[in-house]
Amino acid sequence: MLFQIDSPEMNSFRHEVRTWLEINLKKEWRNQLHCIDPSILRQWQFKLYERGWVAPQWPKSEGGMGATLDQQLILLEEQARIGAPYLFPTGINLLGPTLIAFGTEEQKKRFLQPLLSATEVWAQGYSETEAGSDLASLKTSASIEGDSFIVNGHKIWSSYAHLADWLFAIVRTDPKANQKQAGLSMLLIDLKSQGVSVSSIRTIAGHDEFAQIYLENVRVPKQNLLGPLHGGWKVANHILVSERLSNGSPRNLWIVWQKIVKVAKQTGTWNEPIYRDRAAQLEIRFMTHLACYRQAVQAVKSNHSIDMLAPVLKISATELLQDFNSLLLEVAGKKGAQQVFEFDDGTCIDLVPSRLLARRGSIYGGSNEIQRNIIATRILGMPKSW
Repeated sequence: MLFQIDSPEMNSFRHEVRTWLEINLKKEWRNQLHCIDPSILRQWQFKLYERGWVAPQWPKSEGGMGATLDQQLILLEEQARIGAPYLFPTGINLLGPTLIAFGTEEQKKRFLQPLLSATEVWAQGYSETEAGSDLASLKTSASIEGDSFIVNGHKIWSSYAHLADWLFAIVRTDPKANQKQAGLSMLLIDLKSQGVSVSSIRTIAGHDEFAQIYLENVRVPKQNLLGPLHGGWKVANHILVSERLSNGSPRNLWIVWQKIVKVAKQTGTWNEPIYRDRAAQLEIRFMTHLACYRQAVQAVKSNHSIDMLAPVLKISATELLQDFNSLLLEVAGKKGAQQVFEFDDGTCIDLVPSRLLARRGSIYGGSNEIQRNIIATRILGMPKSW
């Protein structure tokens, strides 16, 4: 699948990336199944950090690569091609850009470098049992006592929180606010603090990927307030836009596409017209999505808002990923019901777990139904009720 022809300069960069990956990415780290040893993720992220490629979208002034759009896409493509592990996304893709936008100089100096090097891993504290897609209904509270916030509450569906060092959490600091979106604040919480309890949650795919967090009289220093007091809704929405852009990344699509081609060639379905036709239709959708993603990344680099483009990307990527995984199971033929597909060369990939994990994509980051409502009301100007 070719999406563009590299310029001579970008062809040289692609060769540089491919060569470096072949040398530095251990073979036993490649093409791992979905859940990978977190110590490996830390080691791999540190290698990318040392090379300067861990955060291509970040500005150089904040420790990132300051990469061009083409460089970012080449890094995505080449890491997908070789089967590189997917890094802890919460810190680099979500908190990092938000710290750059809202953090104090002291906060950026304290947190950005350990985040980039994977010395410290971050988790997100948004969802609660009664506040998922309706995030503003959250009940976790934080009251001010001297130089600290005292936090009480419960967070759930937090990716890798049981493996993380820190949590960025949105909490209610003004229970008397007139609107439920008001009176919220964003706090940076050390998960080693007294009163914090974390337990993992096993998914239907059999992975301990999520966790729930109990916070009982947890003391958080005032300097760990990110953004203004009672102004956390704006900070939270900045993170949600970043999350939707991250969810719209073509990286996972590239990975599953390569699986489809490799599996179909081994099973022989690659030569069947019905599957080639379906693959072509998906490829066209993928190219359309990639064009939209390019536009979004370019807008971010130009400091333009992508608030209206982010929900489109989120819907497109998550639903396309689900369709890719459905085709993957079909081209696997009679082996499609197996947990793992083993190739003749001894390598293997997820089948059923990959399909199950793709299903949840239309829920996290704000369900696709909510994204369609955003498009209808904020982009198309339709009434909120009719």
